[in-house]
Amino acid sequence: MPLGLLALALGGFGIGLTEFVIAGLLSTVAGDLGVSIPTAGYLISGYALAVVVGALGLTPVLGSWRPKRALLVLMVLFVAGNVLSAVATGYGVLLLGRVVAALAHGAFFGIGSVLAASLVPADRRAGAISVMFGGLTLANVLGVPLGTFVGQQWGWRATFAVIAVVGVAAAAGIAALVPDAAAERREAGLRTELAAFRSGQVWFSLGMTVLVFGGMFGAFMYVEPLLTRVSGFGESAVPWLLVLFGVGLFAGNLLGGRWADRALNRTLVWLTLALAVSLVAFALLSGTRLGSAAMLLAMGFFGFATVPGLQMRVLEHATGASTMASSANIAAFNVGNFLGVWVSGLAIAAGLGWTSPLWVGAAFAALGLLVLGLAARAQRARPVREDVPEPAPVG
Repeated sequence: MPLGLLALALGGFGIGLTEFVIAGLLSTVAGDLGVSIPTAGYLISGYALAVVVGALGLTPVLGSWRPKRALLVLMVLFVAGNVLSAVATGYGVLLLGRVVAALAHGAFFGIGSVLAASLVPADRRAGAISVMFGGLTLANVLGVPLGTFVGQQWGWRATFAVIAVVGVAAAAGIAALVPDAAAERREAGLRTELAAFRSGQVWFSLGMTVLVFGGMFGAFMYVEPLLTRVSGFGESAVPWLLVLFGVGLFAGNLLGGRWADRALNRTLVWLTLALAVSLVAFALLSGTRLGSAAMLLAMGFFGFATVPGLQMRVLEHATGASTMASSANIAAFNVGNFLGVWVSGLAIAAGLGWTSPLWVGAAFAALGLLVLGLAARAQRARPVREDVPEPAPVG
């Protein structure tokens, strides 16, 4: 395995920690800042929207830079946002810190995904992307439970201070291990990159990402009050339950990448269907501790097993414009995050109960299956080139 992939995974670990750790601290942050849990949820959805802005706004600027330099600049921005969160004295400052950190997220994974794919042979690209996104899953297995524990013991501000230190370490890893390659060659610059969005299959892929990942994320971000108020777990059990969820993410991400390399569309169909079923089962079994724990594991596994395939699908149909399309798909992940959290928050505020985010997530996943079916039908009616775009050589 190229050492550069490990460095990219380390950066993904830090970013994933920032994005997901708030799920285990939602009640703590809401109580300390004197806001409701749905209002605290805007710290999640605001982050997601800022990722979209960063992905679509920073990628055209940084896409012509050497990838290593671009990634280091993005990590500096990430660290600055977490330092601001760590010293926040009120809700507005914390939200601002979250937004600043989020601006680095989309461009980092967009540029990093293309770089990761270029480091390995063509038949291993989805697997390479899964290694990079493995940093996100490890953030859930190790980082989020630890961050939740730190927040419960020493306050949520301490959690963001620790994340800032992780960001500094990730920047050092990128500086030491990522090849200082030239930027991807483009014949007509931004115009060529934007041409990818003329493809209907690219838009189908982005739509699937919004719905499938939004379904999982919207359910996950309200899982802490569900576990403590419906399933009957104590607050001290939440970090360990998040470890279980993270194990599911880690295993799903690695296996999903391997399956997607073998049969991309078929893998996405079965994984999305399994995600919808697991969310429904979670809602039905949420009153039991054993059932909740098992379905939390399943939700993590099937939800993140789709990620390498969703990212790979958009790259397949964005021939010659992989960097912008990759970042656009990262933006789509976070549009899904925003929509999932927002709709789930509306359901809770409407009095539909703490299980309502699970039903919202299942509906999102079902709609993702519908979009995948429409994409397959359009592809049969008008075949398009299925070759993966050849990334620029590295080194």
